[in-house]
Amino acid sequence: MDERVELVPGTLDMLVMKAVSAEALHGFGIARWIERVTGDRLTVEEGALYPALHRLEKRAWLSSEWRRTPRGRRARYYRLTPEGSHELDTLRTRWEGSAWAVRQVLEAEGEA
Repeated sequence: MDERVELVPGTLDMLVMKAVSAEALHGFGIARWIERVTGDRLTVEEGALYPALHRLEKRAWLSSEWRRTPRGRRARYYRLTPEGSHELDTLRTRWEGSAWAVRQVLEAEGEA
């Protein structure tokens, strides 16, 4: 199944935080990381990504600094803060619980 899927509402922050949990990335790098990890099934649009980055930085879950990209362009690189790491763990636990519950319903035999 190679078809693109829509991002589940409320998951973008979690995906962005996971993307920068191992290393600092700039916005385009974050979007590409998500696309690569999902086999290009999820696409993160700039119009959603940059407001999310600003929101996460305002909440102190991400920090940022200006750096040069490998191609020499200036870009803002984002990294997960300790507070963000804690929040990512919380969001992941909630997501896994929700995904489990939905899977149980979808795999249930019989009719309601």
